[in-house]
Amino acid sequence: MKIFLNRLKTLKLLHRMNDKPAHLAQGEKAEQKALQYLQGQGLAIVGQNYRCKQGEIDLIMRDADFLVFVEVRYRKNSHYGSALETITQKKQSRIIAATQHYLVNNKLSGQSVRFDVVAMTGDNQLNWVKNAFQVNF
Repeated sequence: MKIFLNRLKTLKLLHRMNDKPAHLAQGEKAEQKALQYLQGQGLAIVGQNYRCKQGEIDLIMRDADFLVFVEVRYRKNSHYGSALETITQKKQSRIIAATQHYLVNNKLSGQSVRFDVVAMTGDNQLNWVKNAFQVNF
């Protein structure tokens, strides 16, 4: 009986660890939708959810000669600003720093890069902004 109770406790803990807050689950859905959309536009997936001390990159895609670093933003509605408006200068700096880390870490220092944003709202509108911001490495 004791073994059964310990096993049940372990399963409950595992179940709690796999439960995600609604906003994180919605973010994952938005990233998957963005990925499918971009693949439909001819881009190829290279990586997803690259994390380092400098920040995170949602999607890394290949578009011809460019390595495309994609930020996916989701907003339930635009009452407090659009999803695009949430890409502040500070957020751009974090994406750029994470990109530099990725390029150095993967020995891709001469690679042509582009920064795209996919913004979505709760009414399923998707807005893909190519070359949303620029930087010279």
